[in-house]
Amino acid sequence: MSALLLEGKNAVIYGGGGAIGGAVARVFAREGARVFLAGRTQAKLDAVARDIAATGGKVETAQVDVLDQQAVDKHVAAIAQMAGGIDIALNAVSVMHDQGTVLADLSLEEFMRPIDGFLRALFITSKAVAPHMGRERPGVILTLSEPGAKLATGGILGHGVSSAGKEAFSRLLAAELAPNNIRVIDLRPHAVVDAPAAGSYTKHLFKRLAAAGGQSVQEFLEDGLAQGTLLKRLPTLAEIAETAAFLASDRAGAMTGTIANLSGGALVD
Repeated sequence: MSALLLEGKNAVIYGGGGAIGGAVARVFAREGARVFLAGRTQAKLDAVARDIAATGGKVETAQVDVLDQQAVDKHVAAIAQMAGGIDIALNAVSVMHDQGTVLADLSLEEFMRPIDGFLRALFITSKAVAPHMGRERPGVILTLSEPGAKLATGGILGHGVSSAGKEAFSRLLAAELAPNNIRVIDLRPHAVVDAPAAGSYTKHLFKRLAAAGGQSVQEFLEDGLAQGTLLKRLPTLAEIAETAAFLASDRAGAMTGTIANLSGGALVD
């Protein structure tokens, strides 16, 4: 029987009740991690926690607004004191934003919404967990971005700038934290084909774009976005979660400051 990838690790997942956060949490727990789920909606956190507990996993939840720096700091300090430290942190928080509106019709507020929301959450959570990980006990911070970081297409100004910002943040943070034995890796999936069915905010995000083409959101994903990838398919929640578990494990210990491209070939780095 092979060893569990994350045996004995303490993992904090922000947005742990969401589609990606929940999928990653389930796999982390399966691989032996003690999982701490944080998010704004207790019912969603509880649903993921029930799944983990039902399979014998170790899980705890906390209702935390990641944009509240004091609340995040307090939550992290409590985990570190109780568990003896933090080994892994994933920010899977979603921020509803605009896609499809060109500059002439885009408000400053809509442009800034994803930039401020995503990057503020990344800064607050990373600053909170970093002092409680690393040194003699390797630490890993995982972030999420999107192909919009590299695409040159109209109608995604706020989205594209926020995506590029998340990747730059991860790369620069990796350089800063490497001396403390903390790795930082960004996962870049494309739109996730089964995320809407799992309650992802993308069900609403893509609704207008899909309707403009006379499609359902699922058709927009499978017949539209998927065809722009090399594999002609989009990543699944399971693929993202399994990759995240490997990257968070000691088996990926030589990787930091890089992008894990899970876009199915929408981008070729």
